[in-house]
Amino acid sequence: MAVKEKDVTKNGGRAISNIEYVGMSLIALSLIILFIKPEIIGGSFDAMLKKAVGPVVNVYLTGTLGTAVILSVMTGRILERLGFTDALVRIFTPLAKLMKITPLIVVPAIYNILGDINASGRITGPSLKKAGATKDEQKIAVATMFQSQQSFSTFMLGLVAFASVGIWAFPIVIIGILLPVIIVPFLLSKTIYRDVKYKDISEMPSFTPSTPMFATLINGAREGAELMFLLLIPAVVVVFAIIGLLEYIGIWAPIESAMSAFLSALSIDPATGMQSILVAPTLAMNTLVETIGTMPTRFASQVQISV
Repeated sequence: MAVKEKDVTKNGGRAISNIEYVGMSLIALSLIILFIKPEIIGGSFDAMLKKAVGPVVNVYLTGTLGTAVILSVMTGRILERLGFTDALVRIFTPLAKLMKITPLIVVPAIYNILGDINASGRITGPSLKKAGATKDEQKIAVATMFQSQQSFSTFMLGLVAFASVGIWAFPIVIIGILLPVIIVPFLLSKTIYRDVKYKDISEMPSFTPSTPMFATLINGAREGAELMFLLLIPAVVVVFAIIGLLEYIGIWAPIESAMSAFLSALSIDPATGMQSILVAPTLAMNTLVETIGTMPTRFASQVQISV
């Protein structure tokens, strides 16, 4: 039955739930606002709309970031099709043997570097179970994946920022991205998650798809569009709409000041830092690239280093 017996009163009606009391309170509050000051409802919605439409339209849809996201995912899928993922696993295998852990745990992190965190979980999750990875190995794989940047577009935009100010990206990529893929599994396997065991590469599935190259290009572009329209843009709308509402109410300014002071104390640019925390690192990196592009060269290198 759709209605449980305990929710039915003696008169045959359904008992009022707590959420219905909340709804009736909202109705009463809305009627009061409409009677006393009706512009509050329209003003709050307009504030959320104006705050969210800027980054969605100017940055993602008509700006360069939307295309950069699609292109980066497509590039990652091409590298995957050309055997990049399997090659990295092969390279990691001797180190994994020394650490007595399965090389498969680095695959989510590699997918995270080449594509995005959603593809990483969707593709490598079943593979970990199929390969018989222990619970601890699965936890290590997730921890290793999350220490990487959010998507390949963040990585590519970072390289653009480095190139624009003449910074040598090689040591940064090695120390900041590739080295943690080795260090994090080793530390976790020796401290917190010890139920690990080495598996030979012959026991592992291949991560190089057999899709034709042209289909790989099209599918990669489609995945990039899905990432942008189904994840990034909704996240931007939600966050900036909430910020717009808080600005309309008048309580966002002290929150923003506190976050800016905290990030400045950590030598992090407040604007890009808050975008990275509240929205997405991809948006923050795009803002950084645009900021550097509008500054004189002699100042741009100093800004990049401080960030």
